[in-house]
Amino acid sequence: MHPTQALKTPLRRSAMLACSLFTFMGLTAAALPVMAEDASAYPSRPITIVVGYPPGGSTDLMGRLVSTELSARLGQSVVVENVGGAGGTIGAQKVANAAADGYTLLVGANNELAIAKLVSKSVKYNINNFTPIGLIGSQPMVFVASTASGVKTAPEFIQRVKKTPGKFSYGSSGVGTALHLAGEMLKEQGGLYMTHIPYRGVAPLTNDLLGGNLEFGVFVLSSGLPQIKAGKVIALGTTEAKRSAASPDIPALAEFPQFKNVDISSWFALMAPAKLPQPIAAKIKKALDEALQSPEFRQKMAAAGSNVASPNVEMNGFLAAEIAKYTKIVQFAKIEE
Repeated sequence: MHPTQALKTPLRRSAMLACSLFTFMGLTAAALPVMAEDASAYPSRPITIVVGYPPGGSTDLMGRLVSTELSARLGQSVVVENVGGAGGTIGAQKVANAAADGYTLLVGANNELAIAKLVSKSVKYNINNFTPIGLIGSQPMVFVASTASGVKTAPEFIQRVKKTPGKFSYGSSGVGTALHLAGEMLKEQGGLYMTHIPYRGVAPLTNDLLGGNLEFGVFVLSSGLPQIKAGKVIALGTTEAKRSAASPDIPALAEFPQFKNVDISSWFALMAPAKLPQPIAAKIKKALDEALQSPEFRQKMAAAGSNVASPNVEMNGFLAAEIAKYTKIVQFAKIEE
């Protein structure tokens, strides 16, 4: 190698290294204001709300109502992506794994957010993998009797089951769902012994109740009301502490002494991946709070049989209390998938 070539080679390398270093420093310096600008300019592109169920269900409805409200208030398109499967947990896992930039959110129910981890070892995420934005609303469940059972009131139900423990069964839309836990809460608080029959959804559960093949069942109120109003099943009581505005003629189970502590609902919350920057979380929270107070939104929620949540719910405390409640029921019923 010529001496001048040997000299030029390390010089070239040093120059290239210096150039790369300055380029990196320039990019790093430029990145800092860009990140700050992104937070202040959020959202600058469409937002996706993941719903862990197929279209048409109660969680999907909540997702679509919220997406419309957020879009109007944030000034960006907000689209719903249905990622069904495994009781909502596949969609929840997708959001838990997403970038914490505010562009992937979850409208989830208590099934996948607070219960699934308690009953299934296959669920790999937990509530700490999310940033809670706010509670959207809740819907009571309703405990019903088939017309063939001859039971028309909660006291008659208690008397019948206690007289012949183990003879009767109740159905829900699946193991480890809020519906299942509501039934187990009744068993625990009423000192009742019944067999739980899990169904793959509401349709087969309804068919067996109407056909007289099942004595009792638990529905989300909006799913049960059409059958109740048509006289096809008998409503024994709703599962929240107070009567629902959507069905004021149906007593709350808590009105009866044996069930005075029954208070369980199907609730819906807006969540983001963990470590979402606070300024972005605050923007989304503000938009959600405005939606919760919108007369139009409240009217749509009432039409769906749902109660609108208060914007003042402290989410970390709420979620901790709900998980503690479900843990107690799961341990009582020895539920495990």
